[in-house]
Amino acid sequence: MLLGEFKHSIDSKGRIIVPAKFRGDLGERFIVTRGLDGCLSGYPAEEWEKVEEKLRQLPMAKRDARKFTRFFYSAATECTLDKQGRINLPQTLIDFAKLEKACYFVGVSDRFEIWSEENWNDFTEEAEGTFEDIAEDMIDFGF
Repeated sequence: MLLGEFKHSIDSKGRIIVPAKFRGDLGERFIVTRGLDGCLSGYPAEEWEKVEEKLRQLPMAKRDARKFTRFFYSAATECTLDKQGRINLPQTLIDFAKLEKACYFVGVSDRFEIWSEENWNDFTEEAEGTFEDIAEDMIDFGF
């Protein structure tokens, strides 16, 4: 299970250290792609297979399903850790998430997210102000 919030820096070559606490759960290879809300999403191989299965079930006759699938897969990259525990992100993903120097890795149970510092700060500020309202709405989902 991927949990926690970790601040790391991305260098000019697109390399960023993956939190040590995530490495065991991620295994030898994992996938990083565009996520929602302006972040990147990373999936251990097992979880990626589950996502792929769900995407294969989307009705390709629907325009939004085709668009989502193309956009999601087109930036997906297989990552492996180097000896320093870093991954190298392609420029497409760096640009999408507006990653600059400081970035946040956030564990979200079966996946992780990578956020720019600015986007993460904006998100947490908004979420803190509405957390109790969101919690009440979660009852509709059986939580």
